[in-house]
Amino acid sequence: MTLKIFKIMGLIEQIIANAQAEKQRIVLPEGDEPRTLKAADRIIADGIADVILIGPAQKIADMTAEFGLKNIGKARIIDPKNNPDRQKYAEMLYELRKNKGMTMEQAEGLAENFMYLGILLVKAGEADGLVSGARSTTGDMLRPALQIIKTVPGVTCVSGAFIMFLPEGCPYGTDGKMVFADCAVTPMPTAEQLAEIAICTADTAKNIAKIDPAVAILSFSTKGSAKHEVVDKVIEATNIAQERRPDLLLDGELQADAAIVPSVGSSKAPGSKVAGKANTLVFPCLEVGNIAYKLVQRLAGAEAVGPVLQGLAKPCNDLSRGCSIDDVYKLVAITCNQAIAQKQ
Repeated sequence: MTLKIFKIMGLIEQIIANAQAEKQRIVLPEGDEPRTLKAADRIIADGIADVILIGPAQKIADMTAEFGLKNIGKARIIDPKNNPDRQKYAEMLYELRKNKGMTMEQAEGLAENFMYLGILLVKAGEADGLVSGARSTTGDMLRPALQIIKTVPGVTCVSGAFIMFLPEGCPYGTDGKMVFADCAVTPMPTAEQLAEIAICTADTAKNIAKIDPAVAILSFSTKGSAKHEVVDKVIEATNIAQERRPDLLLDGELQADAAIVPSVGSSKAPGSKVAGKANTLVFPCLEVGNIAYKLVQRLAGAEAVGPVLQGLAKPCNDLSRGCSIDDVYKLVAITCNQAIAQKQ
């Protein structure tokens, strides 16, 4: 347990150092939420990010005094109900959504919504990323993000990856880490989308988990051992991903044991450069991915960090509503690392 905590802290420290070295602007649309505000104070104090808080200015000021926070005065605070730039953001939203039937009146109303305003700041280039979720659902954030920021060119879906910190002595993964996806967002990806998820997850493994990705797209079949349309989807996804990113170490279709156990991999998929060595697992659908990460977490005692949302044109990440101040702090640092990677 001590070693696992050390590994987690080692990675988080590296992520924090990267964020401090190339400071990004992160908007926190739930600026008057207590955990978020306290985390923002720490983030500013530690030089993790330049913070933009959205919320009632007087309430944020009162909470800052109540909690004895010393650094909130260095944040940019935007009161959505008393925003001198409200019309600018309303016009931006209207131009983006008028072809979908949005009226200017609707756009003006949404420009006062804390989440829409936060997403518009990212779209406008006034923020490099966004973190929310302490009191909002994933859908509350993803809906405006997909409408306004949209996905990375060539990507049609958003997915969620978990960094899995494995128990001490576990022989799998790299440096005690694996990355699992999609475990959070897209229920039934097409072959095209599954390929996109595999590519995005490889980038997350490299940029966030700090491992060289060896990506396995999983199935209940290994190299033709079973025939079914869902296996065909995995085979097609593998071919698409390999064609698009020949630089990646990526293979499929592989059963889970063939992907991670060297002896099984060499037996079932001889000649595969990934079989038996995979550290990045891509599941054929959300149902499988969500079940798998939770079983590994509970039965094996692994620590799951995430989800890190993948595929958006600008990084926007979602917290659990049961999050801690520390969770907010860490996710802001992760979001900074995503923003840095997107600019490279």
